Amino acid sequence: MPEKYHIATKPVPPRRPRIGKYGIVDWREDCARCHNCVKKACVYDRHRDEIKYIRDLESVDSLFFDCMGCFSCVQDCTKNLLCLAINPEYEKLGNSYWTPEIILTTWAQAETAKIPVSGAGYGGKFSGYGFDSMWTDMSEIVRPTRDGIHGREYISSAVDIGHNSSFLILNGDEVVSPLSPILSIPMPLIIDRIPDKYALPKLDAIIIETAVKTGLIALVDARKWPFAGVDADKYLPHIAFYFAADAAMLPGEILKKTPLAEIEEDGNVKSRIHALKQIHPGIVVAVRVELTAGGMQRAIDLADEDIEVIHIVADSNGREIGSEHPMFIKDMIRKVHRSLIENGRRDDVTIIAGGGIALPEHMVKGVLCGADLVSIELPLLVGLECHLCHQCGDSHTCPAKIQEISLSYGVGRTTNLISAWHDQLVELMGAMGMRDARRLRGDVGRAMFFEQLEEEAFGKLFGNRLQA
Repeated sequence: MPEKYHIATKPVPPRRPRIGKYGIVDWREDCARCHNCVKKACVYDRHRDEIKYIRDLESVDSLFFDCMGCFSCVQDCTKNLLCLAINPEYEKLGNSYWTPEIILTTWAQAETAKIPVSGAGYGGKFSGYGFDSMWTDMSEIVRPTRDGIHGREYISSAVDIGHNSSFLILNGDEVVSPLSPILSIPMPLIIDRIPDKYALPKLDAIIIETAVKTGLIALVDARKWPFAGVDADKYLPHIAFYFAADAAMLPGEILKKTPLAEIEEDGNVKSRIHALKQIHPGIVVAVRVELTAGGMQRAIDLADEDIEVIHIVADSNGREIGSEHPMFIKDMIRKVHRSLIENGRRDDVTIIAGGGIALPEHMVKGVLCGADLVSIELPLLVGLECHLCHQCGDSHTCPAKIQEISLSYGVGRTTNLISAWHDQLVELMGAMGMRDARRLRGDVGRAMFFEQLEEEAFGKLFGNRLQA
């Protein structure tokens, strides 16, 4: 049995003042100075944390917003002097999809490498947009052997990238049929290129170093190679070069050290794949297909052309690109997956899905919908304390000052984040009774979809919901 996959981590505190969601407003003028003050009894010890924070504060541009929102002090204060307030800076983070809650959760994971624990109180609507309308069936969590990261059973998170042969030709004990190259990675995740809007030169070195530390693969634009001071023998096994339609081919001695390459879909993919295979026969080649109006059908057609890997990519919010009424990435994955099954081609191709993967549960849900693995980029950027603000690239001052981060800080935060994602993957798999991540693919029996449940429960009474 292979050794368990483990990522070495250590806490990496934030460089900037924390932006929390809640703070306590204390109207001290009527305080009775109770000896058993409810603030001192805080189970999270936020009262003493606040005193230390104020004592060490260098400027007054930020207040203490690090309350866990349990409401204990607000409810128990005998003079009703305390009230919970929401930080206005918190509400400015992200956008309608990359919500402040997602950003704050990602910051916490990048700092501690631990699975986040939510506080008490109302958690929001029962169902929401995108992945929030999908739930995983974790009924196996009641079994004592399902112990996830605590190690009482072996759970494999590894997946394969490449073409799986549907049959083998044997001559005695010898396999005589040609075998396609297969690349195995320790979890269903690859690191995509940072969007141009957020790209900074030092981010490439951080992403590549993170891929090495976690054993994953990072997509890198071939036009940016070589990187100064990079040890090719150390880093190239964890790099997948992305070749745009106008990108020149890299030297053979470089390409032969990489296990994976990706090309832009330009209508001429077969000849470009052939050119790569001529240089490095053992390389796995993926074709990147943007999920525009015709993107799903193009991905399905490519599978019929014996393509090994197809990387389908929605926009950063997981929506269909350029559509007035866009589909969400989970629905597009399911459509591509079902079509390939109907054509008898699903096991012949690896599907990588990207766009809108913001949380570890999205990684699992994307695989349950039918992808073999997912790609991420913005979560790593958020892990570096990025606010995903709208002013990026508009010559405004970056509130996170990402241009000033050091390599050790950046690699530490992104490594912690991926480790936390892996732990949550293993926890989810244990709760679902799954011991191999490969078996997650397309297993919708382990998932529940709001639209289907609503139709089954209320469709006969009220009719079906109109689709956009």
